[in-house]
Amino acid sequence: MKVPKAGAIAVVIGLALTASGCGGEDGSKGTIAIGIKFDQPGIGMREPDGTFTGFDVDVATYVAKELGYKPDRIEFKQVDSSDRELLLQYSEVKFVAASYSINEKRKEKVTFAGPYFVAHQDLLVRADDTTITKAEDLNNKKLCSVTGSTSAENVKNKLAPKASLLELLGYSECVVALQDNLVDAMTTDNSILAGFAARKGNENKFKLVGLSLSNENYGIGIKKGDTALQGKINAALRKMVQDGSWEAAVRKNFGSANYKNEPAPQITTGG
Repeated sequence: MKVPKAGAIAVVIGLALTASGCGGEDGSKGTIAIGIKFDQPGIGMREPDGTFTGFDVDVATYVAKELGYKPDRIEFKQVDSSDRELLLQYSEVKFVAASYSINEKRKEKVTFAGPYFVAHQDLLVRADDTTITKAEDLNNKKLCSVTGSTSAENVKNKLAPKASLLELLGYSECVVALQDNLVDAMTTDNSILAGFAARKGNENKFKLVGLSLSNENYGIGIKKGDTALQGKINAALRKMVQDGSWEAAVRKNFGSANYKNEPAPQITTGG
């Protein structure tokens, strides 16, 4: 895990100021802290009025309800791709639902529930770009991704080793860099890219190349070894699919982007 020095210092300071034992669940107030992204339209977004929208938000809210927490008892905390493990390790959040792809490296530090969604890595380019139609076209071009994400590593190591990589703290910053011609493309999951392309104000500015560079199985991250919570979350995810809430959340958050999602995946974590 690569954590920027400034980010690491902020986390340490935050932990030092937190009363010991508070954890991600406050028994006295009956609240639960959940880590989500704040800058991913369609996935996890903090709107200007302070509300939260996105598929991960809907999934997290449903799971919290099944765990006994009403929406007004949820405290959403912002997580970056580079600090999700730290927040779980130090019990700053009870679980993380933040386009968190399950892989073997992460499973060394985190226990996952799910998966609850399957995305594919793609590229976002400017709408008038005709030079990038495949990943190899990124050689000798500038690519943006987020620190701690697996997407840029996949491109650099396997597909376009001569690409120049710019790693920023958030996807919103990558979108600005792409709009301002500072980079030629940005890469992450197609679900996230579709959310940005469909965002109000971005219409007709960007396009997805339409690649499937990897399979990204989104899981809910919980503290390492907490199999009891894993079982409860898996049960909630199964119920969400069965009662139609999962499909409704997909239509609500991705419908306007004409995004073709995969069906709800089979849960493969836990017993």
